[in-house]
Amino acid sequence: MSSESALTIKLKLNNGLEAPAIALGTANPKESRPKVKDTVKAAVKAGYRHIDTAWIYGTEEYIGEALSELFAEGVVKREELFITTKVWPSNWNNPERSIDESLKRLGLDYVDLVLQHWPLTFKADAEGNPIVKDGNSVLDESGDYLVTWKKLIELYKKDSKKVRSIGVSNYTVEYLKRLLKETDVVPVVNQVELHPSLPQVDLVKFGNEHGIITEAYSPLGSGGAPLLKLPIVETLAKKYDVSGADILVNYHVKSGRFVAPRSTNVERVAKGFKSVPLTTDDLKALDQEGIDHPHRYINPGFAKSVGYENWGEEKPFK
Repeated sequence: MSSESALTIKLKLNNGLEAPAIALGTANPKESRPKVKDTVKAAVKAGYRHIDTAWIYGTEEYIGEALSELFAEGVVKREELFITTKVWPSNWNNPERSIDESLKRLGLDYVDLVLQHWPLTFKADAEGNPIVKDGNSVLDESGDYLVTWKKLIELYKKDSKKVRSIGVSNYTVEYLKRLLKETDVVPVVNQVELHPSLPQVDLVKFGNEHGIITEAYSPLGSGGAPLLKLPIVETLAKKYDVSGADILVNYHVKSGRFVAPRSTNVERVAKGFKSVPLTTDDLKALDQEGIDHPHRYINPGFAKSVGYENWGEEKPFK
């Protein structure tokens, strides 16, 4: 079995830029956020060149510290990395403020990709922090989520040196249809929960038809990596003599999708992921698992109004 790394595989965005298919996800629980600095340093030294973060994650400061040290040590240059951040809906009417704050925390002059985090609008205080009630951000019923996208387009066209690409996250097909109808820039990416238990086949197909690459978060099924125990994953891992995590990551990479697995385990991150030659039949079998037994792990109460399929037990977003 080849030990070739999957970290070197790149995908081309609809604006011509290329990005590594595998990103290091940094949406970690509050208690483990300080570990992100060491995780990022280990990841970059292991070959990761794509880092995924967000204004709301509380990890950008630690990522910035790691990048500063990596640059100073000569491990990597800024232009060799692809950095993604996201605008939280509390900044729906002023996404540039969110981006500027992210850049300051990251210690960077630009980001390679900015995503609209959710197609929602939240009430906020004067600093753009969300107003929270019962563990969830409070919706601003007077807002329009598409305003955020339109303002990102304005910023992208005005200052592409600050924001090199723009995309969306947690959009459904219906939300994408409205965006495409009312604006003139196609998102390069739509980042959503995606894995064998939630393959979202129609959404992926729609994205492919319109030049929008789907990116998967929670590829192992969120906390505890429950998808490693799926029989189809265990079967394929044995077939190719690789780990279950390798199978779950290659499920996306071999389908032409981005994927952002997260971890604060330095030893695990340093191993990276092997490239696995999954066949079309393998990919179909993984899809079929979720078609037959769909399960969504990320179900924040504030997002129920979007109308996601296979909505599960609502939990506060942390």
